[in-house]
Amino acid sequence: MQITQNTVASIEYTLKDNEGQVLDTSEGREPLTYLHGSGNLVPGLESALEGNGEGDSVSVTVEPSEGFGERDENLIQQVPKTAFEGVESIEAGMRFQASDENGQGRIVTVTEVADDQVTVDANHPLAGVPLNFDVNVVEVRAASDEEIEHGHAHTGDEEDH
Repeated sequence: MQITQNTVASIEYTLKDNEGQVLDTSEGREPLTYLHGSGNLVPGLESALEGNGEGDSVSVTVEPSEGFGERDENLIQQVPKTAFEGVESIEAGMRFQASDENGQGRIVTVTEVADDQVTVDANHPLAGVPLNFDVNVVEVRAASDEEIEHGHAHTGDEEDH
């Protein structure tokens, strides 16, 4: 069976940046299982996997526009330390859940702390970064109606939801 819309694929993968540094890998873990065509992977990787089957290997570079997007400098802002109510110590590298002006949840990363101001970056950490994937397709199967309805693969060890 080939990977197409509404199939469930299990893949082993390694993700590297352009310098060859491993950013993420499934090595030492169970393969990543996802519902193809439901937006569970970055678009460029999902497109590259389309039509492949069990045992196939794929190496692809996904440009930022098809990965985590380009960096948007408008997503970097300074906020008062008072916005971090209940947090005793704020340090660069810390990540927090925040809400944007539309009430949408977003993860922000602290990039600088100075006096009473904190600089946060709401860009995805891999925004603007080309993504180099090496993928092995382990298994492909038809998705169940329930998986299609839920928009993700069920791996058998999940509780009802």
